[in-house]
Amino acid sequence: MTIDAARDTPGRRDDGRSDGTGDSAALAAAIGARFERLPLCRWQVMVRLVVGAVTFFEAFDQLLIAYALPELRDEWHLGTSQVTALMTVGSVGMLIGALVSGRLADRIGRVKVIAGCIALSGLCNLALTLCTSPEPFMALRFVQGMAIGGEVPIAATFIAEITRAHQRGRFVLLYELVFPAGLTAGALLAAWLVPLLGWRWMFGLAAVPGVLCFALARWVPESPRWLADHGRHEEARATMASIEEKVEKITGAPLPDPAPARPVPAPAGSGGTGGLRELLSGRYGRRTLVIGALWFTGYFANYGITSWLPTIYEDHFGLDLSTALLYSTVTSCAGLAGCLLVALTVDRAGRRATVTWCMAAAALCLLLLGLTGGDSAGGVLAWTSLAAVFLFGSNICLYLYTPELFPTRIRALGSSVGGAMNRLGVILGPIVVGAIYAGGAVGTVFVTLAVVAVAGSLTAAAWAEETSGRALEDVAP
Repeated sequence: MTIDAARDTPGRRDDGRSDGTGDSAALAAAIGARFERLPLCRWQVMVRLVVGAVTFFEAFDQLLIAYALPELRDEWHLGTSQVTALMTVGSVGMLIGALVSGRLADRIGRVKVIAGCIALSGLCNLALTLCTSPEPFMALRFVQGMAIGGEVPIAATFIAEITRAHQRGRFVLLYELVFPAGLTAGALLAAWLVPLLGWRWMFGLAAVPGVLCFALARWVPESPRWLADHGRHEEARATMASIEEKVEKITGAPLPDPAPARPVPAPAGSGGTGGLRELLSGRYGRRTLVIGALWFTGYFANYGITSWLPTIYEDHFGLDLSTALLYSTVTSCAGLAGCLLVALTVDRAGRRATVTWCMAAAALCLLLLGLTGGDSAGGVLAWTSLAAVFLFGSNICLYLYTPELFPTRIRALGSSVGGAMNRLGVILGPIVVGAIYAGGAVGTVFVTLAVVAVAGSLTAAAWAEETSGRALEDVAP
């Protein structure tokens, strides 16, 4: 688009910005075009680091209960049902938090919800150190679970909205690696700190990152796409101009002219009004069903494996606890390698193909393991580790793929539905595997998980839409 053409275009100026006469859709499209011309530089990396630090510590908080339970069980004389409740109440909170946060982030903004979640999680950690009985502890873990479940999908939504289409997959997924990194860091720190100082010190230390809410407010701007979509035009233009000014200062070069931006009308049947009605109808209704199925099957299979592996190694193969935990850690590390592999290749391979073939490959590994009956601990280690490479890789791709499928007005809500189905899979996967394993059928456990993975692969192959290399406004008008 030439400068003269830009001047002659109604509602636009020669710098590619809206002149204020256009509506929200026109401004949002113009802002999308302006993001597409931003080169990757230190500004995007800084934002990714700040938001990534929040996600890192939310993952950290999620795992702490597992390391506190042995001391809590002895200190409060807990029975099996109480231990189970302490373990699961956080996951239930995450499921609810994921659903609530999506609607909230679409109404009041992405950064406010992310900052609120990390602040709430930190306060809960502080309050947990004061608990002297299981009842208030469970109540606080439920609230903290809502904060953790609410932050993760909204953070993924925000990162997607400030990233251009070119290599968006690599940028977003390298950010998403901070969540499994936080889980690993939490495990290592808790394993050292709890025996040394006790569980209260662990939760007290975990409260400190709550101050990151102030870093978010200082250094991370609200999504200009969201501001434009909510009619806050002047604020959207000012925020976008500030981002462009920072990028120009860092790169030392003027930005190129943005490509022409033409808002695409909302498709028939979508309504274009936002909310659950739009999310569950028309083209977005189908996308919601598909993405929900992918989240559920992926995490059902993932946690069905990882949650029971230590027990299978101990009970079925007679390994000592330290060896069983070591074998399980190897499988988790293999999964992290799969996440990194997908992050580096997803832009070239595509989202649909990545999920389809990763789920299919994981299903094949689990099926072969199930048919052999898990004859040896070494065989289980090898096949589950290979399956984890593909399952973890497929699941992390969903954090990138889900926000791309929905327009700004319901993007956070759509992502939160994925987060809720994620938690449902995390809850039901271990329950179903435990029921099957109780009958002594180890081979059946892996065959069942293979069937679930096949269902996910077929869903992606048949109904998933490709989004790689496309601007957000083109994928979801």
